[in-house]
Amino acid sequence: MIELAEMIAQLRGELAAAMAAAQDEELRFELGPVQLEAEFAVQRSEAADGRIRFWVVEAGASGQRTASTTHRVTLSLTPRVGDSDQSPWVSGDRSERER
Repeated sequence: MIELAEMIAQLRGELAAAMAAAQDEELRFELGPVQLEAEFAVQRSEAADGRIRFWVVEAGASGQRTASTTHRVTLSLTPRVGDSDQSPWVSGDRSERER
């Protein structure tokens, strides 16, 4: 499992790579809102800080059962470049599993 923040950071990296690939492309696409849906488990730490963590549940996970309860959340992210209201332009090669 990975933490929700790590999943969003990885998504940001993929979008940054697509933006870099768009620099010299004639045909580009403006990136609109990104819908991200994930199942996650909430876990409260027994440590002194009592921290609550959100773990993204991996698709196709093994048949193990845990004491945590899973929830589904949909995040709507609107990418911007820096502090501006500028929407990024993206491009790149088609992924093997992309439709």
